[in-house]
Amino acid sequence: MVMDFQNVLQNLISWGLAHGIKILVILIAAQIVSRFGKIFIKRLIRKVVHGKDEVAEKKREDTLNSIFVSTFKFTVWIIAITTVVPEFGINIGPILAGAGLIGLAVGMGARSLIQDYISGVFIVLEDQYRVGDTVIIAKIEGKVKEVTLRRTILQDNEGLIHSIPNGQVKTSANKNRK
Repeated sequence: MVMDFQNVLQNLISWGLAHGIKILVILIAAQIVSRFGKIFIKRLIRKVVHGKDEVAEKKREDTLNSIFVSTFKFTVWIIAITTVVPEFGINIGPILAGAGLIGLAVGMGARSLIQDYISGVFIVLEDQYRVGDTVIIAKIEGKVKEVTLRRTILQDNEGLIHSIPNGQVKTSANKNRK
């Protein structure tokens, strides 16, 4: 019994030294890249977004930061996870192939979701509205609380929160720009 415990402990220590340190380094690197990437993206957006109106400029920065920082962090952590999983002895190749096939099937069945994302890209690129603007979208008037590539969140005058998929934004009226 004592020999088994020592054997297990020795195997655990050797695995930790061989794989545990690598996993820890990958996770720390992902955290560092994620934080520095966030800082870099915010500075880049601050340089790119310029205009006459400082309030409007700040709103556009907030909107773009929200989208690009979250997309960047998601990408970094997906890469980190796919790098860590093989350290546990799991072959990631079949998992990625299966995920690709599932993604293809879901993509075919989720046209409205894809439409939401494409519409979201154009909403942001065309600067139709920003966080903090008062708008009318899908017959709902309210203040824009959040804009992502998939949806726009409005808060109406009564305080109700409305989540509108970007694919449903056929027409928008922005009361902050006349």
